[in-house]
Amino acid sequence: MSLLCNTGDWFTLGQGNAFRKIELYTMDWPASINLDNMTIHAAPYGGPIAVVKDPKSFIKLDGGSSARPVIRVFNCVGKLMSSINWDCGNLVALGWSDCEELVGVQDDGTIFIHDMFGNFVHKFSVGKDVADVVAAKIFASASGTGVAVMTSGYKIYILNNIKDPKSRPLSDLLNITSALSAWEMVCKDRTTSCLLAMGNEITVVRLGDNAFASHAVAMKSEFKSIALMSVSFDHQHVAMLTNTGCVWMGSSDLKQKYGEFATGRQDKPIHLAWCIDGTTQVESQAVIVAYMTLILIIGTTGESSVYTYDSPMTLIPEMDCVRVLTSSCHELIQKVPLSTSKIFGINISEPASFLFEAHRKFQERSHQSDEYLCLIQGKLSAAVADCVEAAGHEFDPNTQKSLIRAAYFGKSFITDYNCTEYIRMCKTLKVLNVLRDRNVAIPITIQQFNHLQPVVILDRLVFRKHYSLSIHTAKYLRLQETRILEHWAFQKIALDKNEDEVARKIEAKFSSADLLEPMSFANVAEKAQQLGKTKLAITLLEREKKKKLQVPLLLKLGASEKALKAATESGDIDLIYMALLEMKNTTALAKFHMTIRNYSLAQSLYKKYCQLNSLSTLKDIHSQEDDFLAQAELGLREALALGNLDASIPDIGGNYRRAGKAAEAELADETKRLLKHQKTLQDKYHRDFFGLPLHALVRQLLQLGDLRYAEKLKGEFRMPERRFCWLRVRTLAENYQWEELERFARAKKSAIGYEPFVEVCLQQRNVAEAKKYLPRCAEENKLKWYLRAGCYADAANIAFVQKDIDSLLKIHDHCTNADPALLATVENMIGQLSSKK
Repeated sequence: MSLLCNTGDWFTLGQGNAFRKIELYTMDWPASINLDNMTIHAAPYGGPIAVVKDPKSFIKLDGGSSARPVIRVFNCVGKLMSSINWDCGNLVALGWSDCEELVGVQDDGTIFIHDMFGNFVHKFSVGKDVADVVAAKIFASASGTGVAVMTSGYKIYILNNIKDPKSRPLSDLLNITSALSAWEMVCKDRTTSCLLAMGNEITVVRLGDNAFASHAVAMKSEFKSIALMSVSFDHQHVAMLTNTGCVWMGSSDLKQKYGEFATGRQDKPIHLAWCIDGTTQVESQAVIVAYMTLILIIGTTGESSVYTYDSPMTLIPEMDCVRVLTSSCHELIQKVPLSTSKIFGINISEPASFLFEAHRKFQERSHQSDEYLCLIQGKLSAAVADCVEAAGHEFDPNTQKSLIRAAYFGKSFITDYNCTEYIRMCKTLKVLNVLRDRNVAIPITIQQFNHLQPVVILDRLVFRKHYSLSIHTAKYLRLQETRILEHWAFQKIALDKNEDEVARKIEAKFSSADLLEPMSFANVAEKAQQLGKTKLAITLLEREKKKKLQVPLLLKLGASEKALKAATESGDIDLIYMALLEMKNTTALAKFHMTIRNYSLAQSLYKKYCQLNSLSTLKDIHSQEDDFLAQAELGLREALALGNLDASIPDIGGNYRRAGKAAEAELADETKRLLKHQKTLQDKYHRDFFGLPLHALVRQLLQLGDLRYAEKLKGEFRMPERRFCWLRVRTLAENYQWEELERFARAKKSAIGYEPFVEVCLQQRNVAEAKKYLPRCAEENKLKWYLRAGCYADAANIAFVQKDIDSLLKIHDHCTNADPALLATVENMIGQLSSKK
């Protein structure tokens, strides 16, 4: 089946290899621009175009210096974006980085970076010993955008990434002479190589290699040198044009030759570029040779096609096509996508072609629509997929609509059709058509769109200051608008001088954005700080909700008190300490102390910090605040830590009194007296009494036998009689002073009773001494203590008198293996008490 639709600009290069030429725009160059004596440097992916006068046409002035060039930057329809008056050294090369920044290389080895609006970004030098640069290459490397420079002495230095400029020279063993006619950079498998054409040989040199190989270029016709050399966008292929006009095509490692073509022209071309389709099929690739008024498109199979132009043109290689830029038009040359050729190709009988025709007949209300559908029963899914894919490759909106409608028509006959890809393509086409509009002028293909990803596309719109379009696109694709709004705010800060108005507009814009999370003002404030607008930065930061972002930047801006306030409001202890310590280092001490008094949480945390790190500072704070209780407690802790209680107690007691703590003041006075006694006893007995509490001190004295001093301390410190009596009883028993213990028991009535006497005797396993005090125990406790002492006969009598059968039973259990007479007596007692019940 043959469908002649959209095929007017198709041409074939070999069997099944159809290419097409699409007009993207008619150019709107300014009247002052004459491309005949200009060099054009265009960024890939529909990027900006830098135009500068050809250095060869510069007019020498009387002073011996040449006129300085003016670099003009245009978009893809020829609309002026910016101008750069190059007032530095002589410009050797221009190019674009992967983030659409203009890279300029001077003859002194300095590399300048500007954005597309002509704003200077930064500069750096290739190396201290690099000067007198005569040529340079700006290329895409595995790590970013690279630059290679060649000096007048034929030494080559390579930087793989301009963001991290570290230059390395090619091998010193390399001997390059004036026979060098062309050179190119190849980046493959994260390895950067340099192809050097000298005579009829190509030398491949890699960074770090001390050995390198030369490859002779095999051609059917003889030649002396290689005039031009071009590496494909993906660095997989290389093309060389000889001085005799023959083109050699092969792999970039020079191991495979695809073919050669004799152009039959002796004049040197302007450009040489690969037109690839992103596949690995060698037959699908082509080389374009641009002369002054024509381009020659050569397939790897040896087929060719020619197009003529009215003016010189520039070739712009892309990942899946080549753009052709002239003074009047902007065109695109690419291999016809497979899905497109299945529909619009000549003599095609593919399901997608029948589906497209079926839809066309359906619109004409022809019965033939059903006949075409019957031909592709069972193949509708593949046909719909091809129509959807082909729509993505089209630039004409009407053709896109026709293909999408055909796909919509076809999917209506498919049960359980998954619409995901169909919907995604419709959304993608809407975005692509907006990008390709003359007012935006980013003519990318769908393959380039998918490669860059929507996030990068949004960034490129933002860099061109299409903020409204960026936000609408982000919402349409359901992507975050945060970076777009931030970039808009950056521009407002940089360009608008009314800081109050800028802050108001930014706040209004951020608050009106319908986002899942509120916009952060921190990054915007940091940008204002970088531009020296401190007041604006602080104003913006006051609107920041996230304290962890707000506080550090406020401190950096010198707004310590605002930072402290924000930190205390957050309740984050780490943030409060950060603000406190920074404020302490940057503020006068008196002002610092006065300020933190307004923030109770901050002050409490600072006191805790001082308690751990600087007690003297904490003392000063308590003294300034007349906090006598805190002074007393701090003095007490410090005295205990230093073991200097006797010297500190007077101040501690006085502070307790000033704080109205009478009980604590009295305890301090008692501690002072006790310390005095401890010092006296230490001198008397040459033993360490310091720090002992009253109880332990009295016990020590009783151990030493100093009863008089012990009683003196008891009276002076009003020790309870029961506690003193207990201490004495325990001490006498521990020292086995049984006679003394007995005299103490007889001296006067015991304040603690006589059970403790029995207990201490039993603890020392002296039952005989314990029996002396058992009769004097209280009646209600006698039975228990007789049992503990093992006096079962007496215990039985007491239990019988008290009519306590349970106790008698316990005694019976203990007497099972004892005296039979006692056992019989106990049993008799139990029997008597039981019979009375």
